Amino acid sequence: MTNELTTRSSRSPRRLVLSDGTYDAIKSLILEHEISPGQHMSIDQLARDLSVSQTPVREALARLEADGLVTKIPLRGYEATHLLSVQQFDDLFQFRGLIEPWAASEAARRGTRRESDALDAELAKAQRIPRSKLSIAYPEFVEHDTRFHTIIAKASGNHFIEEAFIRTHCHMHLFRVYKATLTIQQDEEARGGEFVQDLFAEYYRGADRPLALSEHEQIAVAIKTGDLLGSHELMLNHIESSRQRFAPAVEALNAMTA
Repeated sequence: MTNELTTRSSRSPRRLVLSDGTYDAIKSLILEHEISPGQHMSIDQLARDLSVSQTPVREALARLEADGLVTKIPLRGYEATHLLSVQQFDDLFQFRGLIEPWAASEAARRGTRRESDALDAELAKAQRIPRSKLSIAYPEFVEHDTRFHTIIAKASGNHFIEEAFIRTHCHMHLFRVYKATLTIQQDEEARGGEFVQDLFAEYYRGADRPLALSEHEQIAVAIKTGDLLGSHELMLNHIESSRQRFAPAVEALNAMTA
């Protein structure tokens, strides 16, 4: 029995690394549109491409299904989910507009030192994002965005709110939208692509300080000073600002695929 447990234990870390690596690799293929929205995903082909067995591929696809990035089709296997529809986009931001301002005000009311320090550390990390080409800066801001909003959801002290926010995977879905807009510029009939990119550049890159980062800093100050109303209003305005910048991209992409 002891030998069996020892053998099983020695295999677990490598299996975990292999499974996580396969998950990360397939997720990257989806987010970068190497696997197109709606494309069928062959388990055999993925296993060959990634030089792994089918088992970690199946495990990765199950996790990606929970992330909302793949869908399991009966008798057919898996396919990458489609980009957000206009209705899904509206629903997502309506949801965020309901729970995140509340979470921000609750975080201000509770005023825990741990979350306050976490916000400071995250903002300091965001300051180091290079003001470079948007295609380089934007992915880093997506990661910052995700961490910042997750910290606030957790700081609300409501586990269900935190879980609900995390399970939307909103930043991953919006990142896919952003990556898809890059192809709009290549379509001479869709001049709206440049307009969309200009909005992203204004919001996420900026000359002195990106607008997104300035909004995050204001929200953090309100939370740390216990300003319940200010935290609520600043978060609501921040979400609406993000919605306005993504809406043209979502509408343009849906018009192209209609």
